[in-house]
Amino acid sequence: MRSASVQDVDCLAGVRVGLLGFEVFSWIMPQTFTHPQPPTRPPLKYGDLELPSRFLLSPLAGYTNLPFRRIVREIGGLGLGTTDLVNARGLLAGNAKTRDLIATCEEDSPFAVQIFGSEIPAMTEAAQFLEARGVDSIDINMGCPVHRITKGGAGSAMMRQADETVQLVEAVVKSVAIPVSVKMRLGWDDQSITAPEFARAFEQVGVVAIAIHGRTREQGFSGQVSREGIRQVVEAVQSIPVVGNGDIRNVADAATMFDETGCDAISVGRGALANPWIFRQLVQWEQTGQYAPAGNFEDRMQLLKRQFGYLVEQRGLERAISSFRKMGHWYLKSMNVRAVLRNDFQQARTGEALQAALDRISEAGPAVGTKTGELPAYHIPVPSGPIANW
Repeated sequence: MRSASVQDVDCLAGVRVGLLGFEVFSWIMPQTFTHPQPPTRPPLKYGDLELPSRFLLSPLAGYTNLPFRRIVREIGGLGLGTTDLVNARGLLAGNAKTRDLIATCEEDSPFAVQIFGSEIPAMTEAAQFLEARGVDSIDINMGCPVHRITKGGAGSAMMRQADETVQLVEAVVKSVAIPVSVKMRLGWDDQSITAPEFARAFEQVGVVAIAIHGRTREQGFSGQVSREGIRQVVEAVQSIPVVGNGDIRNVADAATMFDETGCDAISVGRGALANPWIFRQLVQWEQTGQYAPAGNFEDRMQLLKRQFGYLVEQRGLERAISSFRKMGHWYLKSMNVRAVLRNDFQQARTGEALQAALDRISEAGPAVGTKTGELPAYHIPVPSGPIANW
């Protein structure tokens, strides 16, 4: 059981009571879709930690916070929830915003924290700090392409320094008893596809799993994910699971990832922001070859309110309103809400104004279709432009 800490947040089950009223969920949807059922696989394990499913939530800066993990877990199907990337030095220094990133609760399990840094002492101390607070697993970030991370030698910049990186990862593994995984990209650029070599080395020093985003750092999020590149990582290791990541928006994408890479699990990022039901859909598909549709307009409205309520619990009303705007925008876009009403939501500065904006949105319904009908698929755009400007 996770030990108590100042960052634990009480989780509520059942009826949600809060600023935006009483919300009760009913996810029974008689309509189903079909897709050829995948072959049976053994349970996914991170070392001795058996995960409830092989479908994982990717770390996403600004999004995979505790409130979002809570609503995804309530829908069902999530195998492992991972935090936004956490600065190891900031964590040890007691930075309030950094500590906020590792907030968790009893229902947020199994739970991993992704740390980044380029210095062995800070990374090992951060890992031990997290282990002492009951974190189930630690993930080392080697994939972030953003300049403010890579300029200090962290994130995907670690893929340019083989010996130093393997030493750092081995030091973190040896510093704790809980499972340690690594998430990385294929390499720095097309001329240095180093992920297979790193995967072999990491397995030898005790890493329990490798998550691989099928693009290079130079690509950012442009182009198509290289499933062949992910397959090379799968073939490079002997026994640890490899988690495929990149361009997973629906069940068909997941099936293609499994078929073409041979990976053991799948990690979903932006696809989960657009469709928080995706993990439940993937488990249903794996178990039966059928899956229920994602939530309709009314379901998504309830989910939006629920997630916002959890954010209020964690951060207070004023901070919750400002920090929820980005996530709220994606909710409303996926609900096919008219631009003028989305703008009303973005302009709200008080709880009353936010509630009034949502009331208008609820009354108007989607721009096309009905409140209870299936919504068109929505894909959240990725960052564009030069990586150095991100």
